[in-house]
Amino acid sequence: MNRYVLYIIIAVVTLGCSKKDTSFNSYLGFDIPEETFETFLNSKMSEYDIPGLAIAVINDGKVVYHQTKGLANIEKQLPVTEHTIFEGASISKSVFGFFVMTFVEEGVLDLDKPLYQYMEYPDIAHDERYKKITARMVLCHRSGFPNWREDNDDKQLNIKFDPGTDYFYSGEGYQYLTKVLIHLLDTNDEGLEAEFQKRIAIPSGMEHTVFIQNKYTRYHKAEPYDKNGDWIDWRNDYWNIKEDGKFYAPSSIHSEPLDFSKWMITMMNKEILSSESYKELLQPQSPVPYDGIDVSYTLGFLTIHVPFTDLYLHSGNNEGFTSWYTMDVEKDWGFILFTNSEYGEQLGQELFFYMLADPGRTKLYIILGVIVVFSILVIIVFLRFVIRKVKNIKKK
Repeated sequence: MNRYVLYIIIAVVTLGCSKKDTSFNSYLGFDIPEETFETFLNSKMSEYDIPGLAIAVINDGKVVYHQTKGLANIEKQLPVTEHTIFEGASISKSVFGFFVMTFVEEGVLDLDKPLYQYMEYPDIAHDERYKKITARMVLCHRSGFPNWREDNDDKQLNIKFDPGTDYFYSGEGYQYLTKVLIHLLDTNDEGLEAEFQKRIAIPSGMEHTVFIQNKYTRYHKAEPYDKNGDWIDWRNDYWNIKEDGKFYAPSSIHSEPLDFSKWMITMMNKEILSSESYKELLQPQSPVPYDGIDVSYTLGFLTIHVPFTDLYLHSGNNEGFTSWYTMDVEKDWGFILFTNSEYGEQLGQELFFYMLADPGRTKLYIILGVIVVFSILVIIVFLRFVIRKVKNIKKK
């Protein structure tokens, strides 16, 4: 029996010492070798024809892996580097929700006060229902607005249903709230950007994350490419022209993984906001229809309802730029991905499932093997004990 126990102890100790310096933890704590991970990334870049990407992984509240791959500019053969800036697209919404909570804490904004009481909105004044819309409804996509007015045939802003009664993903709602904040601060788009820098970026240590581009981001920004891998003429692109120089809360954030991860770590450390504000920010507000998976939207974040987890995530999709982040602010784990491709969302989703457990399942199999061996040994010892007892009884 002692010999069997010794074997088990040796196996467990060997397993515990098997982790190498060139690996990082999956969400469930299994090792992901960097070499294996990079092979996966390379294969997916090839499969989806992704020109360039940049990624960072956080374990225990620190960046433990950072990598840039591919090209920021195919035509000039310029590589993606740690300085390359990407459009974050809709991951803007999470950062903006965090930003909004600073105004809520100060009493400047009430989440449940109708926004029209702060500022009337001429673009939708023809529909009185807009006077029901609150900041909370906007942040969890229950305003009733379409995603963008450009989605409508007449290109005019409208309301699809009574505010607060249903979920519909809407950038227009976020932009209405942006206008309200600008009004409350008696400033303009640049003034709101300055507030973002003062309240969020600088305290978090973010040096090159902006909603309105500056000289640095313009100089270092990657070029965008469509689904066919063709360059997008962004200078003549409708959305670029519309958003350039404007604070577009739902979609205009520009960043790179190391910088964006600083905000994620700020959240993990529960900094800037109070514990009450964090609770309000991350509390599920609206169920989201999502392929049979139980998902909710908080005040700027998607959260998946899985037992014993607190995963928050968001994807982003602008023309030629896609992104994805996932994090657990209690476990201090997460990752952030930026690409200059239309397929970064798809890659982000695959990375999400890849990184939940050990993708190779090697360590998992070892653990299960040890458990199986241990169970067999216990059964053998028990059977031998029973056999001896039976023999002793027969002798008597």
